[in-house]
Amino acid sequence: MAPPPKHHWIIGDVHGCHEALVRLLSVLPRNDHLVFCGDVINRGPAIADCMNLVWELVCEGRATWLRGNHEQALILGLESSPAIGHPELLTMDTYRQLGDGLSHQWLHRLKQLPDVFQGDGWIATHAGFDDSGRPDLNIREPFWEHYNGRYGKVVVGHTPRPTVEFQGQIVMIDTGAVYGGLLTAYCPETESVVQVHGPRAVSVSPAHQQELATGLPC
Repeated sequence: MAPPPKHHWIIGDVHGCHEALVRLLSVLPRNDHLVFCGDVINRGPAIADCMNLVWELVCEGRATWLRGNHEQALILGLESSPAIGHPELLTMDTYRQLGDGLSHQWLHRLKQLPDVFQGDGWIATHAGFDDSGRPDLNIREPFWEHYNGRYGKVVVGHTPRPTVEFQGQIVMIDTGAVYGGLLTAYCPETESVVQVHGPRAVSVSPAHQQELATGLPC
């Protein structure tokens, strides 16, 4: 008897919420493929645990980890700031939690992360595409307002929303787990949504408070 077709579950911004991630993975079908939509790192209390778990799934062939703007910022910071304790790096939660040596050990892995994952009639990326069709890890309104459907359904994270939000053919699945919201997994084949609660209380820095006040964390 032929096995059932494998589905995909695209997971929104984890941001170091390891306990929520473990709970989410425990209720997702084990044989389906997971696509982490970027920003596995930064902000949350257990960044190293999240990185290790997601990378293990990648190595087992069970998952794809896409590059988000936070992974990209860490890559650029490590490549351009050779001195230990460089001020730019010290602003990054991931660097502070991992330390200099472990952060640099991760650099080679992070540079391997792809920008997109292509499915049948859909594509996942962290934030969207620019006018030339290139993945843009920071884009928001210009993509939301002008996407012409060239890639079919596009599933993105990056911008926290209270619930999964559909804007035409764009599906926004970052539901703010690290801010006490939900960690979301979305199946593009069935449009099913599975969610678990994020941490009840996460320490928010003044910089993060400013981002929340503007409604556009990045």
